[in-house]
Amino acid sequence: MAKLSIRDLELHGKRVFLRVDFNVPIEKGEVVEAWRIEAALPTIRYALEHGARVIVASHLGRPKGRRDPKYSLQPVARKLSELLGQEVPLAPDCIGAEVVARVDRLTDGSALLLENLRFHPGEEKNDPEFARQLALLADLYVNDAFGAAHRAHASTEGITRFVRVAAAGFLMERELEYLGRLLAQPEHPFVVVLGGAKVADKILVIENLLTRADAVLIGGAMAYTFLRARGEDVGASRVESDQLELARKLMTEAEARSVDFLLPVDHVVLERSEGETTTRVVRTEEFPDKAIGMDIGPETMRLFASWISRARTVFWNGPVGVFEQPPFDQGTLAIAQALAACPGVTIVGGGDSLAAIRRSGVAERITHLSTGGGATLEFLAGIELPGVRALTNKA
Repeated sequence: MAKLSIRDLELHGKRVFLRVDFNVPIEKGEVVEAWRIEAALPTIRYALEHGARVIVASHLGRPKGRRDPKYSLQPVARKLSELLGQEVPLAPDCIGAEVVARVDRLTDGSALLLENLRFHPGEEKNDPEFARQLALLADLYVNDAFGAAHRAHASTEGITRFVRVAAAGFLMERELEYLGRLLAQPEHPFVVVLGGAKVADKILVIENLLTRADAVLIGGAMAYTFLRARGEDVGASRVESDQLELARKLMTEAEARSVDFLLPVDHVVLERSEGETTTRVVRTEEFPDKAIGMDIGPETMRLFASWISRARTVFWNGPVGVFEQPPFDQGTLAIAQALAACPGVTIVGGGDSLAAIRRSGVAERITHLSTGGGATLEFLAGIELPGVRALTNKA
């Protein structure tokens, strides 16, 4: 990796400002989904075991630059302490004299969690003074928050101007390694599976990966824009009318590059008639006038799984159906199972895709689960991420 890693640093006795992404769901004062915390544990444990004094920092939600108890990291501090097996207290704030005093009392191998960075407007505004105050807490800076690396915020970019060295944590390092491999040297056949609602959200990713992929498989609501652009009738399914010309352009470009561009051949559709709602499977050429496409059909599931089974590299982002409404989650779960059975390198990003992987119980069989949402897509679109650019080059 071209950037410094935490393994390149002398940590003993040093105050290490560790930016993580602990933006996790909390209900009734408890963390209900801890995978983002678990993903950062290797970096935290490494720093503690090497005698660092670790200052852990994260945002949570959107408190709009002011203190809001609903967005306090107190539940996260409890969960982190439980997972680490040692107490990690929560500081009363993330800057200020009291926080400096708490950091000064840290001993080698101990940690402190700062309160929500976004309680201060300077975080999202990347205010230099706020960044400088954060930097006062540290001797070294380590960024393990890949999910926030596409934001030029004070704790991801601004702080690096006030510290001697800025390195990647293990999670950041792993993200850059595996996502970078998709752009630099994917093993072929390289299959890209994209779902979700909007073509507009995936334009740059599709354009960039068309120069590298052997096949692109499209599902989700965005598939209906491509089908309409191809001249198919998709009933009352959601179509982005303003993206039709772009969809045609992408399909033409795929054909010119000899990239197989696959759209669903059958669908699970929802029909409403005389106050009753029914679902059934229809082929694309038989799409009912008033039906709404909700999921890929069984033939498409088998078709996509066949392509995935032959791949040496697969990247998947986005559900291929209305995943949050069973039974329209079956296509997405089928993609998860297909990736688990794939013998090649499998990389998954996006909240619903990761949820499908976890719900299917196959997380251990996926090569890399990317913690970035927007960051993953921007990286694969070829956009340089501010939080990555700010890290110190090894040279």
